[in-house]
Amino acid sequence: MLNNPYDILGVGRSVSEQQLMDAYRRAAAEIQNSQLSESEKAAKMSEIDGAYDYIVNEIRGTGAYAGSRDSGSQAGGASQFSDVRRQINSGRIDDAETILNGIPASMRNAEWYYLKGMIHQRRGWLNEAYRCYSTAYNAEPGNAEYAAAYNSFNNNAGGGYRMSRSSGSGCSACDVCSGLLCADCCCECMGGDLIPGC
Repeated sequence: MLNNPYDILGVGRSVSEQQLMDAYRRAAAEIQNSQLSESEKAAKMSEIDGAYDYIVNEIRGTGAYAGSRDSGSQAGGASQFSDVRRQINSGRIDDAETILNGIPASMRNAEWYYLKGMIHQRRGWLNEAYRCYSTAYNAEPGNAEYAAAYNSFNNNAGGGYRMSRSSGSGCSACDVCSGLLCADCCCECMGGDLIPGC
């Protein structure tokens, strides 16, 4: 099984958009005309769709994959997944996750895991968020952003899907929100309790 998007579509790194589209159409036609089952065809189409999206965004130098021809997740502080970050910050969690899930497993780096952790955190899936933050931190322990997220969970985790509160200071989960708005945290920081027990 090939994980490299260029190998999936059988193109080189210097491919043009037109050549990429031609390769995509050929691959799609081969899949549709094959003797595969419908579920196998759907899986193959999903694979070539993801490869096409990855490469076209790389060619254009825009989108979630901008700069990904260079190795490293945040070389020089620039995000490889700036679109995903914008989607998360604007509350479009499903769109952000769709983009991340389109990245082949072999190409998932520390920033991918950090952003996946942010998505889990926004959904309240704190155990999954912690696992992703831990993976990102362990891959790049020198990255301050990943270290802050990981350490916040390490220092505040109370088990399960809740975060412990700092004594006398309201909701300690605000430290983990990483700039994302959490209604319960805001309410608790103001002295209320929107979600009891959370």
